[in-house]
Amino acid sequence: MSMRIAVASDHAGFELKQKIVSWLAARPAYEALDLGPGNTERTDYPDWAARVAQAIASGEAERGVLICGSGIGISIAANKHPGIRAALVHDVTTARLCRAHNDANVLCMGQRIVGDEVAENALDAFLETTFAGGRHTGRVAKIRAAEGNC
Repeated sequence: MSMRIAVASDHAGFELKQKIVSWLAARPAYEALDLGPGNTERTDYPDWAARVAQAIASGEAERGVLICGSGIGISIAANKHPGIRAALVHDVTTARLCRAHNDANVLCMGQRIVGDEVAENALDAFLETTFAGGRHTGRVAKIRAAEGNC
């Protein structure tokens, strides 16, 4: 059974989003759910973050990938949704650590910040790394608990 990955971007991340969808299609263990947009026409990143968050909350996808120009705005928007732990990553190390230490379920990157090779390697690290548990379990539980206090 393949893992479904919801993928979306704003206009500034469209090209990298398209590449990520292609990269996922080439990996039999994953299925890309391309949530849009379909072109580079100006659009707002909070709308796309919400679509990925909804796909994860509904169980339609297990993880997500979001892309904007810098990755900053779309990661902030995604983290406003309950159950989402979106991490802005710039390399393989941050992608691996966001999964191992934070059980991140959404990978965020900036098309203007990371090159294609770095982005593909970070995607692989994000998808292949499991949550380490242990001392990190309580910290992730505190993050989940904070959602109810907002």
